[in-house]
Amino acid sequence: MIGQHIFLIGPMGAGKSTIGREIAGALDRIFFDIDSEVIKSSGADIQWIFDVEGEEGFRERESRALRQAIKAPAGAIIATGGGIVLRKENRVAMVGAGQVVYLSATKQQLYERTKRDKVRPLLQVGDRKAVIDKLFDERDPLYREVASLIFSSDETKASKVAAELIRTLASD
Repeated sequence: MIGQHIFLIGPMGAGKSTIGREIAGALDRIFFDIDSEVIKSSGADIQWIFDVEGEEGFRERESRALRQAIKAPAGAIIATGGGIVLRKENRVAMVGAGQVVYLSATKQQLYERTKRDKVRPLLQVGDRKAVIDKLFDERDPLYREVASLIFSSDETKASKVAAELIRTLASD
C-alpha cells in the first residue's frame, strides 16, 4: 500500500468519492475525484458534457483525467467514475499504476443510495432500477477483472468503511 496509488472503482452510489476523501484524509494523501477533475478541466458539469458531447465525449475526458491523476506523486487516492472500466486503456492504466479496490454494494443498496440523485446523467430516466440493474450486470465483471481487492461498502458510515479498508490494505 505504501507509495502506490489506490484506485477506488465500482458502481454509482458505492461511495467511491466519500470513502476516498476519508482515506486520503486519514493517510494524509493527495485525493483525486475523476468526475470532479473532468468538471474542473472542462468548466462544465457532467450533464452538460453528456448533453453536448454524448457519453463518448465524457469517456474521453474521463480517460484524460485518469492519465493526469496517475502522473501525480505516488500514493494518491483516486476515486473513479462508475464507467471508467468500460475502456480497456483505463483498466490497464490503473492496474499498472497501483492497487485497484472494487467498492462493492448490492443492487438494492445502489438503488437506495441513488434514488434521489439529480446529477448523474445515466440515472435521469423513468426506471432507475432497470438502469442500475443493467449497468451493474455489464460492469461488475470488469470491476472484478481489474480489482486487486473487492471490498464491501455496505456499511452506512463512510468513515467506518474507510477505516476498515485502511486496516485491510495495511495488512496486505
